[in-house]
Amino acid sequence: MLFLFVAAGFGLVVLAHTAPFPFLLEAVAPVRSVWRLPPRGGPTVYLTFDDGPNPEATPALLDVLAREKAPATFFLIDRHLSAETAPIVRRMFEDGHAVALHSHTRRLMILRPAELARELTDAANRIEQLAGHRPCPAFRPHGGWRSGQMYAGLARIDHALVGWSWGLWDFNWYRTPNPIGLVNRLSQRVSDGDIIVIHDGHHANPRADRRYAIETAAIIIPELRSRGFRFSTICEALGNGPAYADGVGEATP
Repeated sequence: MLFLFVAAGFGLVVLAHTAPFPFLLEAVAPVRSVWRLPPRGGPTVYLTFDDGPNPEATPALLDVLAREKAPATFFLIDRHLSAETAPIVRRMFEDGHAVALHSHTRRLMILRPAELARELTDAANRIEQLAGHRPCPAFRPHGGWRSGQMYAGLARIDHALVGWSWGLWDFNWYRTPNPIGLVNRLSQRVSDGDIIVIHDGHHANPRADRRYAIETAAIIIPELRSRGFRFSTICEALGNGPAYADGVGEATP
C-alpha cells in the first residue's frame, strides 16, 4: 500500500510539470498560461503548428492555409532558424499568420528565470532580424514541460505559456499519424475555444517528413468550417496580432 502511495505521489509530481493539461502549477499559483480560449462570438478553433520552420514541409503547409484562407499560429524552434528558412518565416508573417516561440529541449524548464528570459529574447531577436517581423509574446515549452522557474522567467518578459486542449494533439504513440484517422479524432473532440497542435517540423530533425501534417490540414480545415467553426490565432486572441474573422488577412471590423 505504501508503494502505491509513493508511486501516486511521484506521478503527481511528474504531471505537475508536463502537458497535456494544466495541473498543479497552474492550480497553486497565479500564472499566465493558455490551454483553451474563451468564447468570442462564434465557434472558434486555433490551429497551431510546432517544431518548424521545416524547409521540406512548411512551404506546402502554408500553401494549404493560403488556399483555405485559414490563419494559424506557428511555434518556431530557434535552432531551425537560418538563412534558408528565413523566407519561410517571413511568408508566415506576410500571409497573416502568427509566429511564437518554441524549444527543442526540456532544458529550459530548469533555467534560472533571468537565463530563460534572455534565451527567449535572443530567439525573438533572431526571428525579427531574419524575417523582419517580431514574434508575439507567447511560448510553448517542449512537450509541455514547465516549472515555476519557467513561469517566473516568462513573467520577466511578459510572455504567456501556451499549451493545447485535451486530446487535440497529433501524437500517435511513435507511429506516423494517418491523416484521415487524425482528422476523425480531432474533429470529434474539438469545441469552441480549443487549441489543436500538429507538427510541421521535428525537434531534432529540421527536415523531417511531415506530409501527414500537410494532408491533415487540407482535410480538417474544410471539415471544421462545414460545422460552423472559424479559425483564428493565439496571438490575436491574446491581443497581440491582427484580428481575423475567418480567412488569412481578413480583419474583423
